[in-house]
Amino acid sequence: MAEVVRNKRVVLRNYVTGFPKESDMEIVEGTITLKVPEGSKEVLLKNLYLSCDPFMRNLMNKPQGTETSSGLNYTSGSAIGGFGVSKVIDSGSPDYKYGDLVWGLTKWEEYSLVPSSQIISKIQHTDGVPLSYYTGILGMPGVTAYAGLFEVGSLQKGERVFVSAASGAVGQLVGQFAKLTDCYVVGSAGSKDKVDLLKNKFGFDEGFNYKEEPDLNAALKRYFPEGIDVYFENVGGKTLDAVLLNMRVQGRIPACGMISQYNLTQPEGVTNLANIVYKKIRMQGFHFFDYVNLYPKFLEFVLSHLKEGKIVYVEDIAEGLENGPAALVGLFSGRNFGKQVLLVAPE
Repeated sequence: MAEVVRNKRVVLRNYVTGFPKESDMEIVEGTITLKVPEGSKEVLLKNLYLSCDPFMRNLMNKPQGTETSSGLNYTSGSAIGGFGVSKVIDSGSPDYKYGDLVWGLTKWEEYSLVPSSQIISKIQHTDGVPLSYYTGILGMPGVTAYAGLFEVGSLQKGERVFVSAASGAVGQLVGQFAKLTDCYVVGSAGSKDKVDLLKNKFGFDEGFNYKEEPDLNAALKRYFPEGIDVYFENVGGKTLDAVLLNMRVQGRIPACGMISQYNLTQPEGVTNLANIVYKKIRMQGFHFFDYVNLYPKFLEFVLSHLKEGKIVYVEDIAEGLENGPAALVGLFSGRNFGKQVLLVAPE
């Protein structure tokens, strides 16, 4: 007879407006049978690491029943979900067996029963690589940085690159990938410590604290006297407006996120859009799922650099599901230092 165990979960209490608060989530306990139902193609996972990502805020704002590109659909009273690293406990799919390590979409709970289609990949490379990296540099943020920079941004050797939210899960990688392509790279972040991280650990040429720059246009002119070729967009708002004045002709803007706008009742207007026409700038939004097919090519690119020490990655790891709400909420105030990860169970 299959074992029945306790299953702790982080559930959404109610849909929210603006940024979520810790009180919008709660920890509940139920039970789960450690066996996939007969005839099901689902996979039963023991979750090891969970990824805290800004897009989860958007799902908390979604009206019930709204579909998303990720396939995740939050409902009040149910466990929230996102990317995670897990161990297969039981499988109704021939593609997975007990003991397999995988990463993909799962729920914020100790054990999850998920469709096999939500698993992105088996984890084959564990030698010298922390499993938690598959929530970050070797997972969704890594592919996002790679695809945004090289596929959407069409980065060329020696170009001038600006990265906003540069110390975050994606931004820290964008800067390092650009440096590997012999580019000049500047990043913005929200504190002196984070700027120091950009320059002293990630190898950015320059960095600045946007909170200490009363005139972002002047700041960008200081760091980019000849203009910006590629701007990796993570924040939107006033930063985007200033960047448009400083883009070079035929510059590219891969738009990954606009976190400065997420909590505003009235989003800030962008007044310098005419520069897109005058300078023939290409600005394109994109999602990880648009480029998931690049994962094998991406791994080939990143693993060798990672093992040779040419790329470094910084994580901020919180422990225990009970600390999950605080870790997630902290993203939106910049409390995290590097990629925010939640350790559910040591492996």
